[in-house]
Amino acid sequence: MKVGIIMGSDSDLPKMRKAADILTVFGIDYEMVIASAHRTPAVVHDFVERIEREDGVAFVAGAGAAAHLPGVVASFTTLPVIGVPLDATALQGMDALLAIVQMPSGMPVATMAIDGATNAALFAVQICGTRDANIREQYKQYRVDMAAQVISKNEKLQAELNG
Repeated sequence: MKVGIIMGSDSDLPKMRKAADILTVFGIDYEMVIASAHRTPAVVHDFVERIEREDGVAFVAGAGAAAHLPGVVASFTTLPVIGVPLDATALQGMDALLAIVQMPSGMPVATMAIDGATNAALFAVQICGTRDANIREQYKQYRVDMAAQVISKNEKLQAELNG
């Protein structure tokens, strides 16, 4: 299984690297590229087709401003596309959020929060978990561990407050 991570600019890399980090934690193969929906649509198309051939299961596509990249990726594939609106303009990502969430009927793109690459990757993990029981169990443990961290932080707070 493989997840394709795509972004339109190298300025998106610090935010989109979070998706790669999550996939690495779960041992899920990925490939990450910079390709523009407007400047290099043929590169986007070739990337999407190749990931499909290499047992791709989903795409995480980050974009700011007009945010066409997730929709363009979706137009080239029937695999799930997870859009990450990025804060890249004076509108602080709201333009990207609205562009991605308002995909036309028949061309769905799952949309995460602004700069939500971590959740995008976790959604890809859930998709991978439908094919691999080990990944599904890893994700269940990930959530148990998150809950334990919250409980531990609260216990520390309570100890501080109650002296």
